[in-house]
Amino acid sequence: MDAVLFLFLSRLSFGIIFTLLLISKTVGVKFFRFNAGLVVILLVIGLAFRPSGTVFSAGAHSVGLVALVIATLALSIYWFAVGRVSGVLRPLCLWTGAGCGLLALIAQGASVTMHVPTALTIVSFLTSALLLGGTCTAMILGHWYLVLPSLDVSHLQSIVKFHIGSTLIRIIVVGAVIFFAIIGWEPSMGPSFDRYILSLDGVFFWQRILFGLLGPVVLAYMTWETAKIKSTQSATGILYVDFFTVIVGESLASYLVLATAVPI
Repeated sequence: MDAVLFLFLSRLSFGIIFTLLLISKTVGVKFFRFNAGLVVILLVIGLAFRPSGTVFSAGAHSVGLVALVIATLALSIYWFAVGRVSGVLRPLCLWTGAGCGLLALIAQGASVTMHVPTALTIVSFLTSALLLGGTCTAMILGHWYLVLPSLDVSHLQSIVKFHIGSTLIRIIVVGAVIFFAIIGWEPSMGPSFDRYILSLDGVFFWQRILFGLLGPVVLAYMTWETAKIKSTQSATGILYVDFFTVIVGESLASYLVLATAVPI
């Protein structure tokens, strides 16, 4: 359970940071401060639940933990500096946090033993972060229109486009992972993955597909249609549901990584 929470919070935290790099400064310093504070809290909780070395290989996992700690420190400084300190400190800390986050996710993907190529595992971890981060940032930005009603709707439209793109890429990557897991099965690996998804335990797999991939596709499209007509409140309401389905899907994905050694 600790490892599942650790993986999920790491992806969500760094996904938010990645998407913050896409948001215009005109949204306001309070938006960036809020998100930075949220990320720091999530990372601290994730560190508190970091798994033992028996779950991940020691070498890559250690690199990932160091990167995660550095990212947490950099983003803590960024949170303090937003709106208070000018100059290069803020962008330096934000990019440091994003860079260390990228390294941490790569290290996590490289430190787990999967039934698919390591490169595909890493890509799966990264696309999971982008999907979680894009959905969360879009939801918070949509809510921000209640704080700043005069905010240009193009900001919401842009992040919703990113969310749609990250969702489609996530579906493609998960499809590739399932394909490799099925065709690459060998008797020494134990029960085949296709047998697993058709068994009673496979209910977690189908819930992951339904809530984490099919649901967000429909909801992301609905959000885009409402954002086009500048109905920010309706778009935000849909994004709340969207974010919930993504949380359920990616939480189950984190569980399935450890339960089946398939990074979906």
